[in-house]
Amino acid sequence: MALMIPASDRIAESDCVPISALSHLLYCPRRCALVHVERQWVENRFTAEGRVLHERADSGVGETRRGVRIERRVPLRSLRIGVFGFADVVEIREGNRPYPVEYKRGRPKPYRADEVQLCAQAICLEEMLGVDIAEGALFHGGARRRKTVAFDPELRALTERVAGEARRLIAEGRTPSPTYAARKCEPCSMNAICRPRQIGDAPSVERWLTAALTA
Repeated sequence: MALMIPASDRIAESDCVPISALSHLLYCPRRCALVHVERQWVENRFTAEGRVLHERADSGVGETRRGVRIERRVPLRSLRIGVFGFADVVEIREGNRPYPVEYKRGRPKPYRADEVQLCAQAICLEEMLGVDIAEGALFHGGARRRKTVAFDPELRALTERVAGEARRLIAEGRTPSPTYAARKCEPCSMNAICRPRQIGDAPSVERWLTAALTA
């Protein structure tokens, strides 16, 4: 049974944002805006590898293995934190306990974007099914293994905060100026559109006017 959310705490469906926006925002706010405000997307080798990894999970075909029912491409929504999307895989374990699993290319990231994305999925499932979900898992293609993720209070608070920030950024309809960071910018598929080195190093109109007026 779905969890009842008081009307005063519900976010309008029209204001909900894709769960993927949370991951984009933690990686780079400008990338989030380019994708979810300007509706731009460019694929490179890294995103193509991720897409291939997701192909089976996104098939929507369920199965049962060793007593565990596996549901794929499960639609999700939370009106409490204002997000929607799909879970790659939800395993239905003993006692009908849902266990979300997210597939990622490469290796575990040094920041928490993947964990936040998975936690958002769990929050959606809790709201939709009226259950508590203690943990889920990330499967990284580079490491070829699962990483268990506990949905502790710290991760839940981070997820809710990032969801709010993503909603505000998208609602404002603005694209932040770039800040160049080689570790993130060079492998980013949006690099050619974003042009972080060129735009970030170029003098802004505001700086030009300030310099002209104080000369």
